[in-house]
Amino acid sequence: MNAEANIDPRALRSHDFRNFIHTVLLVGGTAVLAGAIAFVTFGYGGIAYAAIFSAAGIFMLGRASPKMVLSLYKARPLARHEVPELHDMLEQLSANAGLPAVPKLHYVPSKMMNAFAVGSKTDSAVAVTDGLLRTMTLRQLSGIIAHEVAHIRSGDLRVMGMADVLNRVTGFMSTLGLIGVPVMLGTGFDFPVLGLLLMIFAPTIGGLLQLALSRAREYDADLDGAALTGDPEGLASALSVLERQRGVVLEGLVLPGARVPEPSLLRTHPRTENRIARLMSLRRDGSRTLDLPQGRAVPGPSIIPVVRPPRIHWSKMGIWY
Repeated sequence: MNAEANIDPRALRSHDFRNFIHTVLLVGGTAVLAGAIAFVTFGYGGIAYAAIFSAAGIFMLGRASPKMVLSLYKARPLARHEVPELHDMLEQLSANAGLPAVPKLHYVPSKMMNAFAVGSKTDSAVAVTDGLLRTMTLRQLSGIIAHEVAHIRSGDLRVMGMADVLNRVTGFMSTLGLIGVPVMLGTGFDFPVLGLLLMIFAPTIGGLLQLALSRAREYDADLDGAALTGDPEGLASALSVLERQRGVVLEGLVLPGARVPEPSLLRTHPRTENRIARLMSLRRDGSRTLDLPQGRAVPGPSIIPVVRPPRIHWSKMGIWY
């Protein structure tokens, strides 16, 4: 079945084009900012140094193994017999996406509801938490997994990594420049005010550009994921559940019934209501692409039990799981 058979093609093309333009502008802006701060700090030689540092960082980024990231989350491979529905789902989605290799499925023993992807098209992994696995229906899980597969297919992990490298180069050059300004002023050098302001604010601007790029790529993964399943409502439903859970956590940290405002500029993901609205604009009558059984996934007995809440350990001077 055509993976995009149940998606409005005009709406999908419109959203894809908008997201592509946003990505080009944001990545370009991040690169220009890194070049500008390098020039202000060290002149034309600084641009060469920035280019070398950036190229080395991007090269090392491509060499990093997914296992390194997965180990930070204590993730382990999820065997087929433990949750066969998830493996079947991932294989179908990978085939729809045209990936040369099926991502490896991993399990994170955490009560938080989350999923993430790491790696490249040829060597990748998708990790799901215990909380997500035990809360979402198979239809909702299909939308979430498709979202992560879309990240892998589109190379979003590399794009975001490249933006992070450029932003780190910007911060490094800015720090060196600010250290050297007092020395130059002491020798009577008339340092331009605009250059000084750029050094001060460049890391913040770079961080905001990186966050904006993340939001653009999340929109794109939503739409591409919906095209892979042919079911934008599945992901929209999952996002609604995640937003409700996030609200409960924030309310528990502050006051019951209160919501903590979060400025749009400081979000890594777009607002949930905006994501759902874009997904629902793609909806078209038709059957779903994935053939899913009803209900929820049933984890096998070897799945690690849900982790206990953190407890205070006075001997270890802190809160530990």
